[in-house]
Amino acid sequence: MKYYAVLDTNVLVSSMLTKNPDSPVVKIFDVIRSDHLIPMYNADIMAEYIEVLHRERFEFNKDLIEKTLSLITQNGINCDKVSVAEVLTDPDDIVFYEVALSRDDSYLVTGNLKHFPKNGRVVSPKDMLDIIAFGELRSDTLNESESPLYLPIPLEEINAIIAEVRRFAI
Repeated sequence: MKYYAVLDTNVLVSSMLTKNPDSPVVKIFDVIRSDHLIPMYNADIMAEYIEVLHRERFEFNKDLIEKTLSLITQNGINCDKVSVAEVLTDPDDIVFYEVALSRDDSYLVTGNLKHFPKNGRVVSPKDMLDIIAFGELRSDTLNESESPLYLPIPLEEINAIIAEVRRFAI
């Protein structure tokens, strides 16, 4: 199955900074290469990627920047944005959210979850990997309003089992 997602700039920066090849931000690019995750972007997003990745303080290799941006444009789709009523803490983030909402089946992958509305469409890199591995997930855990009263074991135990399975599945 293919999934669609806008990558927040912090995901690109983190993937280029980390030395850990098993980091979720690195694995996001692996699933892009495998064609399971289709990046979504527009001109404003690409402009931010270019500006941030070329900042002197990062000292990123220009070839690495070019390969990263090419991976996104060659494997991704250029999307229009939709207007949203939400007010975000960082006005520069709105374009990422607007593009992510341009498709009903897409996500926004970010390391700054607190900057965006909590609606199941904004996910961490780890969450996105879980969605790709396990299919559509409503959340990392069940909550009391979702669980039927007749659960055979306590909700806390179910959530612990879910966490344990996810930890070993990837």
